[in-house]
This record gives sequence, structure tokens and C-alpha cells, in this order.
Amino acid sequence: MYFAALLARTEDGWEASDTELDDVETLSDLTDLARDASMDEDTVLVYIEQEDAWFGVVRVDGEEDPRIFVSNASAAARSSYGEILLTDELLGREPEAEDSIAALEELVGLDGTEDGEPGPPGHSDTDTDHATDDDDDGPDADAVPAGPLGDTGVLSDLGLPEAELLMLRTDALAEIADALGAAEVLETVR
Repeated sequence: MYFAALLARTEDGWEASDTELDDVETLSDLTDLARDASMDEDTVLVYIEQEDAWFGVVRVDGEEDPRIFVSNASAAARSSYGEILLTDELLGREPEAEDSIAALEELVGLDGTEDGEPGPPGHSDTDTDHATDDDDDGPDADAVPAGPLGDTGVLSDLGLPEAELLMLRTDALAEIADALGAAEVLETVR
């Protein structure tokens, strides 16, 4: 089960709202959602949690690139919402590296029967010897490090130091909101 909330900073303090992520497919979609909740390009935090597995915080400050922290990257890699947060940049990979690797692996699997030529005896056109197990577009869970990943200082200037963020586990939103001084407004959406 997932829970997602937006915390938007205003001149009067924080405003909280729960949010549906059904229409969010990319980090760009998530960033746009956060910017739409922002007043005067103030800070917006998007909090996503999968119960007992991982949580993520995306910080959007105006038009700056989003800053991301994920508490358990390998658990998040197995989640559709986690895959949104685990960008190539966050994982330290070249953009589109997986697509290039998959294309090269497919070329290596060519056996000369690609143009409709009959294959060797016992070979069928439906053989998938060269197919990879990573047919989805998400990151390979084996290639994603276990544990925290991303910007550990994402909340430092808002009252939650790096060391404390790294100690948080699931259901961390209450502690994050408390550190930000947003605990009361969060209760209205929880």
C-alpha cells in the first residue's frame, strides 16, 4: 500500500495535501505536480511511502532540478512509484544506458536468420534465447544498491539533518513533518 503527500511551503507556513499518483508516470510528471502546488515558486516536498518497505522525498524549489532521497533503493526498484524516483542520474548511470545495453545484447544474439532465412535444425522463429529478463523499462533491482540513495541533505536546511534522515525507516512522514514544523497540517490529510 502506498501513501503520498505534498507539503508546500508558503509565507504562512506549510500546507499539506494528500495526492494521487495514478497519472504520474515520470519524474517530470511528479515535478510538474509539485510545481502546480507551489505558491510563488516556494519549496514543495513530495513524500511517497510504500508500507514497511521504503520511502522517498522529492524536493522541488521553483524551477531548479528536483532533489531526491530514497530510503531503500533496492526495495524502491521493485515498485512502480520507486522506479519514477530512481533516475539514471541518481543511479550514476549514463542516460539511456539500459536501452543501449539491451540493443547490443540483441545484436549479439543474432544468428543470421533475421531476414526470414530458415534457421538450423531444431531452431524455431519463436526462440527467445537472446531475450533478456529485464523486459520492463524500470531499473534492474540487482543493479540498484541496497539502502539509502540520493541527496541526504535534501531536508537539512529545513530542520532535518542528514544523520537523522538516514536513521528514519518507513512511516517517516510524521517525523519529517515534525522536524519541518508541519505536523499539525499533515494530520489534516492523513
